[in-house]
Amino acid sequence: MLLLGCVKEVSDYELVVSLPNGLSGFVPVTQISDAYSKMLSKQVAQGELLEDLNSLPDMYSPGTLVRCIVTSVEKSADGRRSIKLSIDPRKVNKGLNASALASGMLLSGFVSSVEDHGYLIDIGVSGTHAFLPRQKAQNYIKAVKRGSDLKIGQNLNCVIVEVKNEGRVVRLSIDRSEVAASLATERQNWALSSLLPGLVVKARVQKVAPLGIKVSFLSSFTGIVDFMHVDPEKSMNYSPDQVMKACILSVHPTSKVVRLTLRQSFLHPGGSPNQLSSDRMGAVVEESTVKAFYKQFGAIFELDDGTLAFARLKHLSKNRKSFKPGAFKAGCKHKCRIIDYSLMDEMCIISLKYQVIEARFLQYQDIHTGDVVQGKVLALKPIGMQVKVTDGIRGLVPSMHLADVILKQPEKKYNIGDEVQCRVLECNPGGKKLILTLKKSLVQSKLPVLSNYEDAKPGLITHGFVVCAKEFGCIVKFYNDVKGLVPKHELSSEPISCPDKVFHDGQVVKVMVLKCEPQQERLLLSFRLSSKPAPEDKKECTPKKRQEVKYQIGEMVDVKVLKKKHNGLEVSILEDEGTVIAWIPTMHLSDFVVNCKLLWHCLQEGDVLPRVMCLSDKGEHITLSRKSAVISAVQEEQVVRSFSEIQPGMLLTGYVRNVMPFGVFVEFPFGVTGLAPKVSMSDKFVTDTKDHFVVGQTVIAKVMSIDEEKQRVLLNLKVSECSSGDSAAESFALLNQYFKEMKEIRNLLRRRGEPSVARGLCELVPGKELQLVVQDVKEDGSALFSGSCVTGLTVTATRYHLGDKNIVPGEKTKALVLHVDALTSRVYVSLQEELLKQRP
Repeated sequence: MLLLGCVKEVSDYELVVSLPNGLSGFVPVTQISDAYSKMLSKQVAQGELLEDLNSLPDMYSPGTLVRCIVTSVEKSADGRRSIKLSIDPRKVNKGLNASALASGMLLSGFVSSVEDHGYLIDIGVSGTHAFLPRQKAQNYIKAVKRGSDLKIGQNLNCVIVEVKNEGRVVRLSIDRSEVAASLATERQNWALSSLLPGLVVKARVQKVAPLGIKVSFLSSFTGIVDFMHVDPEKSMNYSPDQVMKACILSVHPTSKVVRLTLRQSFLHPGGSPNQLSSDRMGAVVEESTVKAFYKQFGAIFELDDGTLAFARLKHLSKNRKSFKPGAFKAGCKHKCRIIDYSLMDEMCIISLKYQVIEARFLQYQDIHTGDVVQGKVLALKPIGMQVKVTDGIRGLVPSMHLADVILKQPEKKYNIGDEVQCRVLECNPGGKKLILTLKKSLVQSKLPVLSNYEDAKPGLITHGFVVCAKEFGCIVKFYNDVKGLVPKHELSSEPISCPDKVFHDGQVVKVMVLKCEPQQERLLLSFRLSSKPAPEDKKECTPKKRQEVKYQIGEMVDVKVLKKKHNGLEVSILEDEGTVIAWIPTMHLSDFVVNCKLLWHCLQEGDVLPRVMCLSDKGEHITLSRKSAVISAVQEEQVVRSFSEIQPGMLLTGYVRNVMPFGVFVEFPFGVTGLAPKVSMSDKFVTDTKDHFVVGQTVIAKVMSIDEEKQRVLLNLKVSECSSGDSAAESFALLNQYFKEMKEIRNLLRRRGEPSVARGLCELVPGKELQLVVQDVKEDGSALFSGSCVTGLTVTATRYHLGDKNIVPGEKTKALVLHVDALTSRVYVSLQEELLKQRP
């Protein structure tokens, strides 16, 4: 189908084109012209920019009329139609041949080559060479002000001035006055198959009907002018046999229906339709008057400024059931909102729907950086999540921004259609680019939004996110791609030797601006949020027992150990310069019971612990946790915040609150608790519950049943019941976390510079092979060993791990380290051959 369209938007890769009757289509960059496509292919093949290749924004601007042909119509998942177009003259002018060309014809052409005396123009007619002399182009070049020359791929309205050699050679003109005066006549021998949109003809009225006018033109053709394309000043005041100018809008290839317009802007080729002022888009009109109602299409209204507007049937009411035709009689008044403007109809598109009138966002221009928006999940892709904000606004949440932590399997947290609350990181209305974040720390932040370097005043405190952590410090990014550097000495009040071990990409941080140079886009930042108090001011240096700030459950903080107590650590929160104190129970130092006591033993006053999570903030008491499984569950939102959210079958991460003879009480983040009865505690037979669990132990629990009346939850702690599916992967992940913590503990011991016994323990890791001497063989079959590498340590092997060997005191032997108990300085080894052989 051939259509006359008007360029609405221009980007590097496509033209968005307004079509008649409120429709829109798009022209991909590959559908401009043959010469332009060849240059694109050449640029791609060479891998470098070509000087002669101009971008679409260099050649096209909104308001330019173009002839198009529909190449495809596709329907998206949400039911919206996508109309793909081409303006390639080989497709648009395919109904023409060389012998049909005549002087005075108006055609579309594209510059295919720039010559000394003029331009070769591609008019898409096989066997015809079209030439445009320079003198016939000067008037046009000066008027459009796009440089001193025409560009390859540029679209032109061309009038044929001369035809030679039976159409094999034609001379053209793009002089604005000649183009504007062109008129299609019977002498030019137009056929129905060669009729082109954009041609201006003399039309004679045959019949006037409520939905439009039937006309005849070029002697033998008939066409239709619909109600939206009559001259607004004349309305429907036309009479049979009246002759007037008309412009062809479309030609249907199969039905042969030709549609025309009588609007003045289209009756002079080379002109542009009237445009809507930018301040009117999205405006709410309190009183619009119904001019006409068409039961199959919609209604035409007169707005408060006298202009006409059209509302499609679906925009006249909330739904079909609530639609009342009687409310749309001529003269009835309604509140509406301008939601679009059809350039080809020179008419506002409006909606009477309450939800549209009250909508906060209607177009990309309405959205500002830092806005919090509601959206719906459209798709999950490797680069991130596509979110629908409104019918016409889509956004992208990059993978890094799906949560406060990097999600390995986002599909487990989000489903298509889920409602999500996002914050705008970047919005480019021109490119229809909207970048969002789902990081709760950013979405819920009450601190100022930093979206340009000019606003970065020294002393400003705001939230950002880490994009790079290196030896020199951290690079932190904010909104609109503003970024700055936190030097190593500004990372903490305590020295941090390896920033990449403490900070990770995507981590949300609170920073203070130290210095900014807007012209150079240089920004210096600090994680130390206030200047250090004077040393003599001892009162200010003393941590307060009650802080002014309230910490949210799940909030991550860095802390410094103040005091060790028998059941935990008293710490100060570094984000508040040590003025807020909190408590880490010993059993919350790790997910692993054995590591909890070991970490308590290794940590000393003054040590800094990064990334500790707030577990509760009750009055005078802030409780923190370092349990990685619990932290991950909160950050990935695999938690319940209240009893009402609990559902049978849920798998929840928590920790043992109390061990009773009849079962185990488990507490989850946000304070919800449940009971695992004795029969549901373990896959093994349970005689004494204390043999299986200890207070503070991390557990995965499955919700078996809930009693809403008594607010009770029954749980199952059996390992066989509490796997999410890939039990092997879960086991390896836990084992990996255990060894990671053991490495951290060994590093702590090394830094202490403690006696040789401690240093010896650091060097011993499971799987290491040792050369030992048998010290003693006990009555129970176990043996004790000694050696230069285990001086001061108790090294033992059970009877089982001696294998078939009959050892005697003084004998030298090889042994494999199984386990190191740093608290008791005991090392457990094995002499079994199969283990020694398997060692890599």
